[in-house]
Amino acid sequence: MSMVDEPLYPIAVLIDELKNDDIQLRLNSIRRLSTIARALGEERTRKELIPFLSENNDDDDEVLLAMAEELGVFIPYVGGVEHAHVLLPPLETLCTVEETCVRDKAVESLCRIGSQMRESDLVDSVIPLVKRLAAGEWFTARVSACGLFHIAYPSAPDLLKTELRSIYSQLCQDDMPMVRRAAATNLGKFAATVEAANLKTDIMSMFEDLTQDDQDSVRLLAVEGCAALGKLLEPQDCVAHILPVIVNFSQDKSWRVRYMVANQLYELCEAVGPEPTRTDLVPAYVRLLRDNEAEVRIAAAGKVTKFCRILNPELAIQHILPCVKELSSDSSQHVRSALASVIMGMAPVLGKDATIEQLLPIFLSLLKDEFPDVRLNIISKLDQVNQVIGIDLLSQSLLPAIVELAEDRHWRVRLAIIEYIPLLASQLGVGFFDDKLGALCMQWLQDKVYSIRDAAANNLKRLAEEFGPEWAMQHIVPQVLDMVTNPHYLYRMTVLQAISLLAPVMGSEITCSKLLPVIVTASKDRVPNIKFNVAKVLQSMIPIVDQSVVEKTIRPSLVELSEDPDVDVRFFANQALQSIDNVMMSS
Repeated sequence: MSMVDEPLYPIAVLIDELKNDDIQLRLNSIRRLSTIARALGEERTRKELIPFLSENNDDDDEVLLAMAEELGVFIPYVGGVEHAHVLLPPLETLCTVEETCVRDKAVESLCRIGSQMRESDLVDSVIPLVKRLAAGEWFTARVSACGLFHIAYPSAPDLLKTELRSIYSQLCQDDMPMVRRAAATNLGKFAATVEAANLKTDIMSMFEDLTQDDQDSVRLLAVEGCAALGKLLEPQDCVAHILPVIVNFSQDKSWRVRYMVANQLYELCEAVGPEPTRTDLVPAYVRLLRDNEAEVRIAAAGKVTKFCRILNPELAIQHILPCVKELSSDSSQHVRSALASVIMGMAPVLGKDATIEQLLPIFLSLLKDEFPDVRLNIISKLDQVNQVIGIDLLSQSLLPAIVELAEDRHWRVRLAIIEYIPLLASQLGVGFFDDKLGALCMQWLQDKVYSIRDAAANNLKRLAEEFGPEWAMQHIVPQVLDMVTNPHYLYRMTVLQAISLLAPVMGSEITCSKLLPVIVTASKDRVPNIKFNVAKVLQSMIPIVDQSVVEKTIRPSLVELSEDPDVDVRFFANQALQSIDNVMMSS
């Protein structure tokens, strides 16, 4: 008897749990659908489980979302592609619910299933489903239908194709803005499956309807369609149909639409080709850079380098540079920040002379901006300018500003400068570096912010790697070792960190003669935090120095620390001693 009942057990549990008041149990049950389907077998899954799910009118969106997701990967559990159509009814129901994310997931699962189905099944099952949804009384069904046309259309016979195009056209003129938005969003995908002849006629007329919509939320989605359609049309058709729309949109009364144009303009330039870009799109772009809405200027400013790359340098200097100058002193800090993040990329595009004459003054004004993010964005991209104008000019014009920023009151700006120092050092060379920046690197070790002290210690290590141990021995090590007597324990800890980072770079001899004695002296510090950090540093030195030094100097210090009254000091000292024993055993 028990053997007969066993296959029923999972479905019974599922039904019980799916009707349970506790949402968590219902969710767990839905997430285990694949396990239950495997237990039931393909036929019973088709005949019992899927119909049950179709009738299941759960009212919790989280459960429905999980169900929509699970059904998308359910083809193997119902017996493969030839039975995939049985999964459509529950997903069709989910396409009509009110919650957007459930509908989106159901559409995504239907697309995934549809892309694997046989053509005959698509014609028999998916196309009728799309038509039912598109004729749905409630707007949610019609919204979902828009996302399914690109799956249904390619396999339809010619007569049905004409009908599908006509249905989509009706959706583009639907009374509900939500439906028109969905139609605008999916137009690019649908257009990609439509034949070239119908593309120019039917699709373009739908597109024109959407671009003239009275709702700005529909028009701004139509802007995205411009780029998608632009890639599908021949350049001359693109100029005839898409270009006028873009130029109009760039002057749209809604700033959201203009914002979308500013974001998409670069892609559109590629679609229409160089000549129309020069004549029509450059003036449109200049208008957007001077827009009275800050959000539009932010979007346009962020694309300024990409846009300049499409133009020749003369055009960029003539039309775009005057706008860039205006934006560098824009009233909105976010516009200046967006400009600062990309303006460095203009240097290679404009060439050396224009960069020196026109861009350098803008860089300098942005480096002195009152808003830290603007300064940060310029600093982090300095290497792009260096490649164009050379280090001499860069150091004369920008270095004073960099030195000023090294003492900036915002620690994140100081941090960005520190991270840039090794790169500057490698470009400036030793002599120049020692004159101008050497003292700064030491100064940062005594900064009030831990992140700066930490970055400064790492910076010294990178400089030692760049200029070599002899240079470090002369310029870094003596000054670091002098700081070990600093009255504040946090600064003494920074010195310990710097020594542990420098030791591997300096090599065994200098470590033993200069660095190790300082660490041993620090092991007698009165602050426990210093002492357990000494234990960590000594542990890191074990692989660097000779075995005899370990036994003669490091071990006695650690033994002494392992008897310290402080529990943490004892812990790290014993850990280091353990490490010595492990090295001994392995050798």
